[in-house]
This record gives sequence, C-alpha cells and structure tokens, in this order.
Amino acid sequence: MYARGRLAGAIMSITMLGGLGAAGLPGAASASEPARNYLVFYTDGHRATAERAAEAAGGTIQGRDDKLGYLVVRASDPEKIGADPSVVGVTLDRPIGKTAGAPVTSGARHAEHVRSVPGGDPLSGRQWDMKMIGATPTGSYAKARGSHKVLVGVIDTGVDGKHPDIAPNFNRALSRNFVVDEPTDENGKPLDGPCEHKGCKDPADVDDDGHGTHVASTIGSPINGIGVSGVAPDVSLVNLRAGTDSGFFFLKPTMDALEYAADVGVDVVNMSFFVDPWAFNCANNASDTNRERLEQRAILEGMRRAVKYARAHGVTLVTAIGNEGLDLGKVKNDTSSPDFPKGSEKKRSVDNTCLSVPAELDGVISVSSVGPGGQKASYSDYGVEQTDIAAPGGDMFDGGTGLKGASREILAAVPENVLRAKGLVDAAGTPKTSSVIRDCHDGKCAYYQYLEGTSMAAPHVTGVAALIIGRFGKPGKGGLQMDPAQVERMLYATATPKGCPAPRTYRYGTGESQVCEGPTAKNGFFGHGLVDAARAATVAP
Repeated sequence: MYARGRLAGAIMSITMLGGLGAAGLPGAASASEPARNYLVFYTDGHRATAERAAEAAGGTIQGRDDKLGYLVVRASDPEKIGADPSVVGVTLDRPIGKTAGAPVTSGARHAEHVRSVPGGDPLSGRQWDMKMIGATPTGSYAKARGSHKVLVGVIDTGVDGKHPDIAPNFNRALSRNFVVDEPTDENGKPLDGPCEHKGCKDPADVDDDGHGTHVASTIGSPINGIGVSGVAPDVSLVNLRAGTDSGFFFLKPTMDALEYAADVGVDVVNMSFFVDPWAFNCANNASDTNRERLEQRAILEGMRRAVKYARAHGVTLVTAIGNEGLDLGKVKNDTSSPDFPKGSEKKRSVDNTCLSVPAELDGVISVSSVGPGGQKASYSDYGVEQTDIAAPGGDMFDGGTGLKGASREILAAVPENVLRAKGLVDAAGTPKTSSVIRDCHDGKCAYYQYLEGTSMAAPHVTGVAALIIGRFGKPGKGGLQMDPAQVERMLYATATPKGCPAPRTYRYGTGESQVCEGPTAKNGFFGHGLVDAARAATVAP
C-alpha cells in the first residue's frame, strides 16, 4: 500500500503518500470564481512583499506560518498573486481543523503493564518479515527494543489507540489529528463518508481506514502475549494524522504534522504516502496550466521547507517509495494526476525533474519493498537515485518460500471497526477471509490483517531507526534526541548489502521487466541494502 497521496501500503491508493490540498480543478480562473483560502509561499525575506502582492490582487491575509514561510490568503485570483516575483507557489488550502496547543514535552505517560514473552507473541511465527531483518527473541529483541523515551510519529490515516496491541505504547497526550472528514467532495461525490464525531473531526486515537494502525503496529506493537510484535516493541507511538478517511494527503495537514513533530521532540516519523493530488510534481511542465504549475511549485516548496525544518529539529524522516513498479528516474508519462477531485486525471509527459513527494526530497530516507524470498517486490518503485534502503513489504507473486497466498504479505494490527465496515468479519467477529486473523486471550480479541506494499516496508526501517535512537540518543526535548544524519548513516552501515539480480533485467511473475542499476553498495532495487535490526541492536557507536 501507499497512502492515497499514494498510500504505500496495502496496494491500493492510500497514496498515502500524500495529498496536496487543492480543492476543485486547478485550471484557469473564471471571472465568477468565488474567493477561497490559498497557501502562498514567499521567497526568503520577502513576506511583506508577498503580503502587498496578495492585497493588490484583491486578497485578504487570513494567517501566516513564519517557520515555513507562507501566508494563508483568501482570494479569487491566485494566478495574479503567483505572478509576483516574491511568490514561489500558490495552492488551495483545504479545511483541516485546529489542534490544541502543542506541549513542549510529552508530559506524564502512564504505560500499561506489558507482559514480556521470551518466545515472542502468539502470531510471531507468521511474521517472516521480522525474521528476515533479525527482529526476533534471539536477535534484536535480546539486545535492544527501543525506549518509551523514543517518540515515533506516524503520519498516516490515524492510529487506533485502543487496539490491544497498540494501546500499551500509544502516546495519547502527544497524538493529534490535523484533518477534518469531508463526507463528499466539491462535486458531491462520496469521499470520507458520514461524520461520526462533532465537527467531522475524529479523536486522535481513531483510524477509520486501517492503514495507519497497520503501519504503527509494524513499528511498535509490544511483546505482550497478544498478536504480533513490532520492530521496536518498547517505543512510544504518536499519531500524527494527516490523511483523510478516504486516504488523501493534502499539503497543509502534512506540513502541520511535520512542523508539530519537530516542535514537540518526535524522534522519527514514518510517511507511507505521497502528497496529493499530483503523483509527480513538476515546477514548469509545458502541458500544465499556469495554475497547475503554481500548485505543484507550492507542494514542492512547502514540503521541502517542512522536511528541512523537521530535520533541523532532530526528526529522522522515513518514507515509502511507491507502488507503481516504476523506475522513478526514468518516468515519462503520468496519467493519474491530479487525482482529486475524482475525474480530474489527465495524460501528460513528465521527466526526471518532476518529483514524487516526499519520496524524492532531500533529507528523506526512501524505502523499497522486498517479498519473503528477498527479491524486490514487483509493485515497488525503484531507482538508483531514489532508493535509499530496502525492507520487507510483502509480495503475493514471490513464490519458492513455502508461503502461500496472503501469508506472503505483512501481518500487523488492524482496527475491528474497519474490518466490520469492509465486511471482512461476520456479526460474531469471525474472519471471513484468510487475510484477517483474530487472536483472543482472557476474553479479549484483537484483529490483524495481511497487507503488502512499500507502505508496509517503510515502518520496518522506521522501527530500526527508533532502535538506533534508543541506543545512542541523548536526553533532549520529548525524551531523547539524535542527529538525523547520524541515524541515517547507521541505518545504511548496518544494512545487509544486497546486489542487483543476475541478469540485471528481472522478469516478474506479472510478466513485466524491470532493470536494476548500480553496484552492490548502492543500487536502484535495494539502495544501501536490506535493513537489519539485529546488527543495529549490536553495532558499536
């Protein structure tokens, strides 16, 4: 999958690789176009000039973010504002609601009693992915399990903080929801569905999609005698919801989540999505309208600034690379953008200057996916410039391991309400498909689901990064802090080198061929190699 912005996880579009935040078609303005709120990014030191340009275009200043350098302007002619040299990009803002003031520390955290199980959890035998990276009772669990002082942010569709295999490590005090559900899009088509909570805003412990909970579980489900175990079973999980129920990730909530993570002392964040509505953001594509170019420039600039701000404040950033089976350095066509609202897609030519965000941004660790046999998953995007590291993400087409069907995918926690909504369990709670597992103890049952995608690969890397920070981080805001550049170096140094297949042109069971480029030390399929929890748990500083 890859969250809608392209969800990198269960192969579906949770692109959750992100979401732009543009409402309505980004074509040319009409004379009768109503005023809307826009994010106006200005060049460094030119806020006042941008404000004057916005007002000269008939806009009114609604707010601003000095940390990331943008204004919120209500206007009906964004192109006129974007024509000023002080303006880098302009994109529609979408309603996201407001969060409570961010505390400067995590505050008191009352962890539930967690029963340590020497042999692992009941479903550990199904977790081939943990065995592959050495996250086992005789591997990393024996040496390093992370620390509750390590704050791991999950920027996703939400996290079910009440799930029995999430709750012991869920940091409710710091968790936030940066989005408001929208029942329909501006064309009246179903989007998020009916509102369940006041103001259409879910609490910060709710996940109506399931993607974010699955990701969080892989990172940090505790070893507690229930279900599965995560890569770093003793960390604190912080829900930083930026994705809608329908899986879209728009620009402002995504930036807000990153900025908040930086301000409260989160150590590492997982981003298994792409920012909507553009699969590839082009700063100056001739086939795009002026407004579309302004929008894509805003996404590129806004996310670059948010990433830079987060890294400068000690946040290590991990992202899924994407699920289209593309060499991201050689993409020539884009037929899936813009993906919001529905029906807006068009065919356009793109080149290597057009970027998937956040996967192709500097300062972000981009993760490709492998199946149980260790080969790159057929769906996983790749590229010698883009792939930084590989991790298990599952692959239904990866045979020869003795595993069959869904068991070739990644098993992790999923909210019961999501399974019921999708009809995957019956009225009595019995799973109706082999892809769903129910685990019951002491009268309580929890649910788990097999999913595959780069969304499932990225949290393995996030978990290992958390182990490294738990071992070598120094006391700081939120608990521990460690330079993201140092975390990144150690991730790569402890990864298991993995060279290109021979021959380099690999034909998958799907019939498609993909070409691996680069040496064993750094190549397009596996980057610096396969992430290794056992080595990260024992490596010397």
